[in-house]
Amino acid sequence: MVTVDRSSVEQRGIEHVPDEERYGAPSRQFWVWSAANLSMLPVGYGLLVVAVGLNWWQAMLAVVIGIGLSYPLVGAVAVAGTRGGAPAMMLSRAAFGVLGSRLPTLITWFTVVGWETVSVALGALATRTVLERLSPGLGGTAMVALAFAVIALGTIVLGVYGYHVIQRVQRWLTLITAVVTVVYLIVVLPRLHFDLSGGKAGSAVIFLGGIVLVMAGTGLGWLAAGADYSRYLPRNTPSRRILGWTAAGGGVTQGLLVLVGVLLSTSDPVLVAAVAKDPIGALAAQAPTWFLVPYLISVIISVTAAGAVDLYSSGLVLQAIGVRLPRPVTAGIDGVLMIIGGVYIVFVAPTFASVFIAFLLITGVAASAWAAVFLVDLWMHRRDGYDTAALDDVNGRYGRFNWAGIGSMVIGTVVGLGLVTSADAHLAAITGFLLPAGVADSPLAITNLGIVLGFLLSGLLYAVLTLRTRTAAREAVAG
Repeated sequence: MVTVDRSSVEQRGIEHVPDEERYGAPSRQFWVWSAANLSMLPVGYGLLVVAVGLNWWQAMLAVVIGIGLSYPLVGAVAVAGTRGGAPAMMLSRAAFGVLGSRLPTLITWFTVVGWETVSVALGALATRTVLERLSPGLGGTAMVALAFAVIALGTIVLGVYGYHVIQRVQRWLTLITAVVTVVYLIVVLPRLHFDLSGGKAGSAVIFLGGIVLVMAGTGLGWLAAGADYSRYLPRNTPSRRILGWTAAGGGVTQGLLVLVGVLLSTSDPVLVAAVAKDPIGALAAQAPTWFLVPYLISVIISVTAAGAVDLYSSGLVLQAIGVRLPRPVTAGIDGVLMIIGGVYIVFVAPTFASVFIAFLLITGVAASAWAAVFLVDLWMHRRDGYDTAALDDVNGRYGRFNWAGIGSMVIGTVVGLGLVTSADAHLAAITGFLLPAGVADSPLAITNLGIVLGFLLSGLLYAVLTLRTRTAAREAVAG
C-alpha cells in the first residue's frame, strides 16, 4: 500500500483512486455525513415542514418517510463511488457519455455551489440574531461581516485541503456539535409547553407535499456528493455496509433533528414565522442567555462542516465539467463564488424562506432526474465496476454522447419543473408551466410531486431506451 500524507493538501481530483491508495472502513462514512448534517438547520427545517399545513404528527410521519426514501439513494451513489473509485459526476459519464455528461454536471455544479452558499449565509444570519439578543446593536454589519468571513475562511480551508483532512476533522466537529445540540435540547425542552392535542390535520395531498419537501431538503440535496468520500474505500467493501453507513450518517442524524423542529412547532406558533427569516438564529430565542455563546460557536462549527463537504464536492464537479485546473484551485474558485452568493443572501435579499424552498424544489427536480438515470445505469450495467480509462476518453466504450441518458434526464427535468411551483417571483417563471391555468395555488400544485414524477420518468425512460438499444445490437450481431 502506498503511504499517503493525510495532513497535506490533497492533490487528487476526479481521477481514479488506485487500489493501493484506498483505505478505511465504511463506518467512516457515518462521521462525514453526520458532521455535514449535524446543525440547528434541520431543526429549523422541521418548522418549515409544519408550515406547509400539517399538524405535528403528520409532519413527523412525513419526515420519517421522506428521509427513508431519499437517503438510501445517497447510499446507492456511494456504492458506485467505491466500485469506480471516482466522484459521482465522473462516473456518470458512463450513463451520459464523456461529453454528454457536461450538461448534468453543470446543473449539479450550480446546485452544490448553492448549498455551500446557503450554509455560510445561515451561519452569518444566525450570528446577527444571537448577537442582537445578547446586546441590542451588537449584531451590526461589522460583526456579521466578521462572522461571515470566519465561516467562509474555515469552509474554504477545509475544502481546499480535501478528503484526508476533512475525514480527520469531521469526527471532532461532529462530537462538538453533538454535545452542544444535546445540551440545547436538555436546557430548552423542559422550558417549553407543548400542545400535542393534534391540531388541524392537512389533507392527503398536503401530506404528500410535506414528504416531497422533506426529500428535497434532505437526501436529494446530497446526491451528487454521494461518491466523493466512498471512492477511497477498498474495492471489496460490502455494498450494503457502504449504503447503510452513508444513509445512517446523514439520515438518522438529520432526521432526528428535523423531528425536534416539528416538536418545537407545537410550543410556540410565533417560532414558525421567525424561522422563515432565520432558520437557525430563530431557535436561539428558546435558549437562556448564558447558553447563547456556546450555541453560536456550535452554529459556526456546524455550518462550516457542512459547507466544507459541499465545497470539496463542487471543486470536483467543476473539474468533471472539463475545467483543467488542480482540485485545490477549483475548490478555491467555488469558494469565491460562495462568498459572492452569501453576501447577497445576508446583506441584500429581503427574505430567506421563499428563496430557500424554491431553490430546494428546483434543484431537487434536476438532482432526482440525474440520480434516476445514474442509478438505473449502475443497476443494469456496472455490477463489475467501471472502465476507468474510458471515463476520460471520448473515443472509448462510453462514447461522446449517450442520448438515452441525456434525453431521459432532460425530459424528466422538464416535466418535473412543469409540475412544481415557486413562491419566489424570480424563479416562478421556470416552474408550473404544465399545471392547468388557475390551479397554481391549489393543494394539487403545492404537493410538488414533479420531483417524484421526474425521477420515475427519467429512470423508466432510460431503462426502456437502454434495453431497446441492447436488443437492437444483439439482433444486428445475430443478423
